[in-house]
Amino acid sequence: MIRNELLRPLVRPRRLRTTEAMRALVREHVVRPENLVQPLFVVEDDAMRGEVRSMPGISRLSLDETVAETRALQTLGITAVLLFGLPNGKDAAASRNYDPEGIVQRCARAIKNVLPQTIVIADLCNCEYTDHGHCGILDARGDVDNDRTLEVLVRTAVTYAEAGVDVVAPSDMMDGRVGAIRRALDDRGFESTAILSYAAKYASAFYGPFREAAGSTPQFGDRRTYQMDPPNVREAMREIALDIEEGADIVMVKPALPYLDVVRAAAERFDVPIAVFNVSGEYAMLRAAADRGWIDGDRAVDETLVACARAGANVIITYFAKDFAKRHG
Repeated sequence: MIRNELLRPLVRPRRLRTTEAMRALVREHVVRPENLVQPLFVVEDDAMRGEVRSMPGISRLSLDETVAETRALQTLGITAVLLFGLPNGKDAAASRNYDPEGIVQRCARAIKNVLPQTIVIADLCNCEYTDHGHCGILDARGDVDNDRTLEVLVRTAVTYAEAGVDVVAPSDMMDGRVGAIRRALDDRGFESTAILSYAAKYASAFYGPFREAAGSTPQFGDRRTYQMDPPNVREAMREIALDIEEGADIVMVKPALPYLDVVRAAAERFDVPIAVFNVSGEYAMLRAAADRGWIDGDRAVDETLVACARAGANVIITYFAKDFAKRHG
């Protein structure tokens, strides 16, 4: 017979788990609404409005609806939105992207006019604006021409800054784009316009619902010649380092959950804010499972977002932002 005193633990970690108040007191990582960014799809043609089939709860919005949604988010404590524009027309040159009267430019002005304290982030890419769906301008062989694409990105970034965008967020993965954008913004007096670089954007299978929402599926081929190969981590560190050297203020890893090791590696190595994008496919998976009663959706969302923070993300872009803030704001 073993004596009772020999069975008594000397250390009892469970003492700090006894109540919610106790757990909150010693909690190591906390996600707050002000750490979150809500992506918004704004359409130029009101006929394109409506819920995204593969993303229940997420809709394409008109300009006026986008402003109203931004106001609602602000009341919940979410102070930053990420705009994706859906133009009326597309062409091979992505000309609607750098039109000063384009949908993102008009929407940014409208938001800043009535909600000046909102942080307006504008995604900077060409895939929603090209008729072929690729993120850049094509050469004669049908490949994305890196340097010609930089010209379009720079022109667009300047129109975004002129419209009042606070943060330009290049997501195209062209070489040298951060430096080119930084120089162009500074030369035109927009030194305070920040750059959030999609520095390590992987060629992921988790982008499908976004491509439906934005109408940006490539008409041929894929994006593996410019987006990163999923097995690579050292390459991500190199991409991030290059973007920081070129002037990025915030660097992003995308997607989130399959790449939290990359987020952790970046947070340990670099002294700039780290962002992560909890992308459309991750949203769709959790929503589908929750809608079928297979998981507790609220707890799964909370667990997902705190995992991003625990990995080292300072900024979390997620379609769950509004839902989270309603429950925790």
